[in-house]
Amino acid sequence: MVNSPHEAHHRAFQELPGLFASAFRLLGLPAPGRARVDVLNCDLTEIRPVERRVDTLLRLSCADTTYLLIVEAQTRKDPDKALSWGYYLGFLANKYPREQPVLLVVCRDSRTARWAAGPFRIGHPDQPNMHITPFVLGPDNVPVITDIERASADLPLAVFSALTHSDDPRIGEILDVLATALKTSDNPERVTVCADITASGLADSPAGELWRELMAAGLFELRGFVAEGLREEGREKGREEGREEGLAAGLEQGLEKGLGRGRFEGRLMCLFQLCEARGITLSEEQRARISACKDSGLITRWFHRAATVETAEEMLAGEGVPARPDDTVR
Repeated sequence: MVNSPHEAHHRAFQELPGLFASAFRLLGLPAPGRARVDVLNCDLTEIRPVERRVDTLLRLSCADTTYLLIVEAQTRKDPDKALSWGYYLGFLANKYPREQPVLLVVCRDSRTARWAAGPFRIGHPDQPNMHITPFVLGPDNVPVITDIERASADLPLAVFSALTHSDDPRIGEILDVLATALKTSDNPERVTVCADITASGLADSPAGELWRELMAAGLFELRGFVAEGLREEGREKGREEGREEGLAAGLEQGLEKGLGRGRFEGRLMCLFQLCEARGITLSEEQRARISACKDSGLITRWFHRAATVETAEEMLAGEGVPARPDDTVR
């Protein structure tokens, strides 16, 4: 299982579609213009014994071109990675001949970023058959955003900057500016997503501790953060008094205190966040049916199950919601 900083760095592109315009600009690519973003199945397995799974796979449908964007988070040099990247590009080009596969690697340190840019050559040393040259975003080309106006104008890039420069000596200033920009935003849903991705990406690092202190200082109130803090309390209590019981209690406390009693939207958001945090995959159909549910008791049962089960099938068993995820790549 990937760790949360790794997960957040590539999943920022899933949750913050506005990040694409900034990423294309930083990479020197033509602006994608107005585009629709669809999250695709990350599983590229073609023959059962060989499993290939990308970190994030997105379809970016622009006015005149459709891209299949592979986003890989790389934390260190890996001599075998080029072979996997070559497979990803070849597989998608063959499966979707009218769409353009593009490989983007995101890194948190400059040495890894410089290595990831390649070129990687596959074939005869004197005349390789394949050259792989990934696009790379890392500390050298992602700006350090310490200006409140710039952060407010491009919240997705400000979040990505904080994740990319989490070890930078200026991280305190970066996070102060990001917190202020979130506080002044008039889009509560965007604020919640940005703040939660930042918390997940910084995790238990010194920067993560600083971010939690900014939260505790009351700069802004976010349902996701409140629920996350209470989940941690539940986990700790579970270790002391019985892991599963403590976790369920902490989660229920987060559901009631963090989201407000009787608010279906808040309850559903907390349930989806819990599924994501525990690696429980929901198909689009399952997510839609859950979102349409108006039975408070049923949502609560799903919530408690999600604290202990491993799959969506177990969580939704016997409740009239499709149990098998749709694994079709779209």
